[in-house]
Amino acid sequence: MAAIAIMQPYFLPYAGYFRLIAQTDLFVIYDCVQFPRRGWLHRNKLLDARGEEQWLTLPLKPAPQDVLIRDLQFADDARAAIGDRLRPFPVAARGGAHEPLLHRVRQAEGSPGDYIAGLLEEACRLLGLRWNVVRSSSLDVPQSYRAQDRILEIARRLGATRYLNAPGGRDLYDAEAFGAAGIELEFLGPWGGAGGSILQRLADDELAVLGEQIRHG
Repeated sequence: MAAIAIMQPYFLPYAGYFRLIAQTDLFVIYDCVQFPRRGWLHRNKLLDARGEEQWLTLPLKPAPQDVLIRDLQFADDARAAIGDRLRPFPVAARGGAHEPLLHRVRQAEGSPGDYIAGLLEEACRLLGLRWNVVRSSSLDVPQSYRAQDRILEIARRLGATRYLNAPGGRDLYDAEAFGAAGIELEFLGPWGGAGGSILQRLADDELAVLGEQIRHG
């Protein structure tokens, strides 16, 4: 049984996101769809010196409203800008298990898609999770496929028999449509661990415990 998950590439997502990687045979980075400007792809929250959450946002070039995730570009001064934006956060000056990931965060260059995928891969390495990933943009699914139909077409092309989705997606998908395609639709349960960015969690939590939570949570 080939289990897959399909998810947009979030910037330093919460630890529960990584369950979709840990608990499937193949994880699909969903980068062939429109960039969600109010989402978590280009920003996340870290704790400031007062222990309050503040946004850390990637410096992106202005782009058309309908730009696809795969076509995003960094601003010209992105590497310097991300260094400046990290300074207010104590996690950026602390030592610990998160340091290799923090180093990657500072290297804001190339395409944002490659950069975020690299951050996800580094986090998986630190957590001891297998990295078996494909990008949806490499599958050349026609743009005429939308929403659930697009997800199903990706799953078909990859030979999936089981599709695992995040807890919040129950209203997005029809189990009968998946069943008709020979694919079992499943949803993760609520995340029982701490919230916050994976960078913050790697800095504050015991690495082995966090990895086990992700594998079995």
